[in-house]
Amino acid sequence: MENLIIIIIGIVFGLLISYAGLNKFNTIAGLAVLKDFTVAKTIMLVIGLGSIVLMSEMAGGGAVFHVKALYLVGTALGGVIFGIGMAILGYCPGTLPISLGQGSLDALWGIIGGLVGGILYTALYPVILPLLGENLGKGTLFTLMGSNFSLGYIVAVILIGIAMIAGAFILHQLDVKNGNPSRRWVVTGIGLALLNVLLFYQGWQNKPLGASTSYPYVGDSIACVTNNAYYPGLIGSGSWQVWFLLGALIAGLIYALVTGTFRWRLIQERWAEYKGESKSRRIVWAFIGGVILIFGARMADGCTSGHIISGGMQFAASSYVFAIFTFIGFLSTGYLFYTRNRK
Repeated sequence: MENLIIIIIGIVFGLLISYAGLNKFNTIAGLAVLKDFTVAKTIMLVIGLGSIVLMSEMAGGGAVFHVKALYLVGTALGGVIFGIGMAILGYCPGTLPISLGQGSLDALWGIIGGLVGGILYTALYPVILPLLGENLGKGTLFTLMGSNFSLGYIVAVILIGIAMIAGAFILHQLDVKNGNPSRRWVVTGIGLALLNVLLFYQGWQNKPLGASTSYPYVGDSIACVTNNAYYPGLIGSGSWQVWFLLGALIAGLIYALVTGTFRWRLIQERWAEYKGESKSRRIVWAFIGGVILIFGARMADGCTSGHIISGGMQFAASSYVFAIFTFIGFLSTGYLFYTRNRK
């Protein structure tokens, strides 16, 4: 029964993502070349609204912090690597199965690459671990301001949250100028914020959104590389995320069938615009992007949903460091890989 509940959570997540098209290569790669801000503005809305509601939930004793530790080298370098992979692949760990459910075959190659990236990280973990840097703890705005729900902390969260929401609508004006006036992202942003707050509730799932742990968990299991120091730490979250992403895949299929948009396709429009119609080239780069994406996510201990969104809602230092360096790698790759090296 518990696994069925997790699948349903994944379905809700997948439908919300699909509604705004956040899973699509054209949308994510569009941000990499600064032509589509749907992903960025949705994330800002989720963090802005979610942080305020989550603070209220925590203040009432309904939830606790789930923050990732900050390893300055690991978090920052992992973020850059993750951003590079996300730009090349054009998907996030959580959006890959949604897009596969809608017929995107490049997402399948990205998933395969992600599994390989997870296995590779597990194999190199003993070498990588000492390079991650010192554990600087799980600092948040809450700990910075005295670890209590003081008036100052409450006001700070509300003001930052409102600023995030306002920033999202400012970005929307750029999309309007680019010919993308749709406000579906507002519905998705509100839905994702509320979904994550519900997941934090101690009486239910008591955990934030996350996706990238499932890749080394599944990859290591398939490759039978489970007798090591890294794999045992994957089991709890990895198992949960497998069922969650299965739900997301089902949601992608349901959404595509209901809307009549299901199509088997390997080459997406924006990839063709910048890189041409070669199928073999897309397969190779989707695979490579998947390897890089998950390797970076594991180095930083999180991804878009688990770090940027969930950690961002908690104003975690590690998540903001990750977000900054992710977008450095993401936008730099967007320029170097797409804009500068256009077909």
